[in-house]
Amino acid sequence: MDHNENCCIFDASQYTGTPDTAPCARTIDTPEIIRALDRLYEKGRENSAEEYLEHWRSEAEAIGDWRGRLSMVNELLGQYRRSSNVRAGLDSVNEALELIRDHRLGRTVSGATIMLNAATTLKCFGRAEESLPIFRHAARVYADKLDPGDYRFAGLYNNMALSYADVGDYASAERCFELAMKTVSGCTHPENDMAVTCCNMAEMYAKSDPGDPRIERYIERAWELLNAPDLPWDGYHAFTVSKCAPTFDYFGYFLYAMELRDREKKIYEGT
Repeated sequence: MDHNENCCIFDASQYTGTPDTAPCARTIDTPEIIRALDRLYEKGRENSAEEYLEHWRSEAEAIGDWRGRLSMVNELLGQYRRSSNVRAGLDSVNEALELIRDHRLGRTVSGATIMLNAATTLKCFGRAEESLPIFRHAARVYADKLDPGDYRFAGLYNNMALSYADVGDYASAERCFELAMKTVSGCTHPENDMAVTCCNMAEMYAKSDPGDPRIERYIERAWELLNAPDLPWDGYHAFTVSKCAPTFDYFGYFLYAMELRDREKKIYEGT
């Protein structure tokens, strides 16, 4: 995609170079911590998840395990978006970018993915303009390192589109949403992610023209996707419907929203 970009304070060159590969003397057990975190989310215990991650971030910092610390900060970025903790979220964006800069991870896929997560958090907390150069950097790294059909492009395009919509560049937002849909369409059970994109597109069209007929079309399409016959109603689906329900409410589809919230509750209760 071609863009006429203005100059920005974000200097990607500060994040590149030879990545730091030196092992840390002591480390936290990141894989086991993430498995335990997933169990908390499966049970809907988000408050416990936040405390859990903050504990292990502090532990990693205390023993000098910068990789473990970066992993915990990366998870906290998503958690703070869930809990709408603006101050902690923005502090964690700075912490993540500082660690990536200090250890020169900006041209690695893992580093770019965390930067994407940081940019998404900036957008979520009203800093869309600041997020876009970081999204563009992540896009360049992905283009260099990943297959064009890699699933990770979907998250990049979808979140980048939201930032474009926030700054009023609806043409770029629409193009990114379309790329996100195309990327996930070939995956197994793409319905969750496609439903979220449909909701996002409906909201984008409403910003530019509340009477746009595509709003209803994408809302109905999201509902169809969330009720696909073979779609597993698991923890990820519960998280998906929690993201989609407010959109249905916003556009007056109150019964749909009510059913989705009831479904989310039943999934977390295991019923």
